[in-house]
Amino acid sequence: MPRPGLQVIIHNRYYKAFLLEKRKELIFLGKRSEAIYGVKKETFMVAARDGVKLAIDVYRPDAEGKFPALLAQSPYGKTAQVFETPPQPFGKSIFEASVESGDPYYYAKRGYIYAISDFRGLGDSEGSHDGMMSKYEGQDGYDLVEWLAVQPWCGGGVGLAGICYFSNAQLQTAVLAPPSLKCIAPWEIFADDLYKHGIYEGGVLNIFLYGLYTGTYPARCGYAIKNVKSAMALSTSPEELQKLVDTYAADPDLRQYPYLYHLLKYPEKNPILFDFMLNPLDGPYYRERSVIEKIENINVPTYVGGPFFSFFSEPQINVYNRLKVPKKLRFYTDMGTRPWKSDHDELLRWYDYWLKGIDTGIMDEAPVKYHTTVLEKWQQAQQWPLETTQWTDFYLHSLNGLAPEPDYYNDCPDSFIQEPLYVTEERGNVKYVTPPLSSDLQITGPPRIKFYASLDQKDTTWRVNVREYGSKEIYPLAQGWLRASLRKRLPEKDSPWEIEHDYTAYDRPNPGEIYEYEIQMRPMSHLFRAGTRIQLEISCIDIPTDIETYDVMWHVCPAQTCLHKIYRDGEHQSVLKLPVIP
Repeated sequence: MPRPGLQVIIHNRYYKAFLLEKRKELIFLGKRSEAIYGVKKETFMVAARDGVKLAIDVYRPDAEGKFPALLAQSPYGKTAQVFETPPQPFGKSIFEASVESGDPYYYAKRGYIYAISDFRGLGDSEGSHDGMMSKYEGQDGYDLVEWLAVQPWCGGGVGLAGICYFSNAQLQTAVLAPPSLKCIAPWEIFADDLYKHGIYEGGVLNIFLYGLYTGTYPARCGYAIKNVKSAMALSTSPEELQKLVDTYAADPDLRQYPYLYHLLKYPEKNPILFDFMLNPLDGPYYRERSVIEKIENINVPTYVGGPFFSFFSEPQINVYNRLKVPKKLRFYTDMGTRPWKSDHDELLRWYDYWLKGIDTGIMDEAPVKYHTTVLEKWQQAQQWPLETTQWTDFYLHSLNGLAPEPDYYNDCPDSFIQEPLYVTEERGNVKYVTPPLSSDLQITGPPRIKFYASLDQKDTTWRVNVREYGSKEIYPLAQGWLRASLRKRLPEKDSPWEIEHDYTAYDRPNPGEIYEYEIQMRPMSHLFRAGTRIQLEISCIDIPTDIETYDVMWHVCPAQTCLHKIYRDGEHQSVLKLPVIP
């Protein structure tokens, strides 16, 4: 007969096992998976359809059974995605923007296989990376999804994960419709349209890719460079390529930046940005690499998320509104920290619902969820732009005014002179400010501006910001760009969330003539309290030392001194259109 103490030990052992089984049952019936597993890691070389072997790290529960899988595809090196350092906010000494796969241990502990792969030609994978967003990114993603699905420890269902470039890889894979793919969650989508939402915002070259590739602030790691090729060098004869290089090496706007001129001469240093500089206008190069051209092929539930104010904002809206599948949209006001571990609990609800069948309640909520600054509150809506949007006009006035009625009586334009950066680092601008608001005013959506202007040069760039007057915040609430020579509108292609321009050909303004310009700004959500004032700023440059630009040069600026005149009289009613939410 066992000793009484031994009976208790045996009883407790079986009771714990019983509780564990009940806990698993409750997890399934409850709101989300819980962290009950240990984690094991394995590395594989997986053959793609053309035989190129792709390196992939697999983190999975250290337990018997089959589990759903999540795949994140990395251009930055899979091993660099798992850091021990605590998450860091933008601007801190060891902040690293490229750690964006998500936390594999978070998901593996909760009953998921989490796989992080290297793009071909990068990291530990074989092959060559033939230009940014080539067809291989989607094809390789397809092959990895199907490989994961048939592994003995996988339950067959696969989702996609990761933010920014990882999100674009999600979309590139999903448009090919792998049979085993069940859902995706592309957050902070980068360059759904590689031209207007990626490299040439408003037709103005954004050289974020200089740092993203080579590894300068804020992405100090950059690409895991192994075998990267220029797509232009691969597809263009040497003679034609040299003609293009000579043409753009003589461009004064590019030539004023020594590192861009240097790159045109030595493209091996950054073949990706080299390709972009040789393609300043929209066309086949960008259409072939823009996932938005195939977005209607996505056939799985999609959770889109991203921040207001950044150049990740417009891709979220464009993708979300064009999808024809079960979908959700989440807009937040803080890009969070890196390594990226933000909102994992929210995304777990999404994956649990579609990959494990757990009723987390996520699909019972409104499809659109957004956060509003100052109000500091999450709000819900049925669509984007919000169904309650009231487009409200604020007209530019003399004496730096901004008001609901036009200014009919003062036809003297406002003006500013901008000298090139090699002359000054002072940003010329004109500002327009409302009187103190009589009541609270919530603005949520994508502001737009139509204004009339003349130049004394044949081109410039326009930069427009919306702020709260007197705010200490370093970033604008909304921002937009437009090259003057690419001002031609395509109203027939407008959507409720974005106006369209023709970026395929230059139409340089004649000096001294007045032209109409319309600029789409990035979306925002902000509550202006009664007594505060709305400020509009019109300028034309980024400054490398300006904290607003994360201490890097984002947009290529004019190399000629230019006088800008802004008209807002009876014949030229320049107006800021704000999406007001009652």
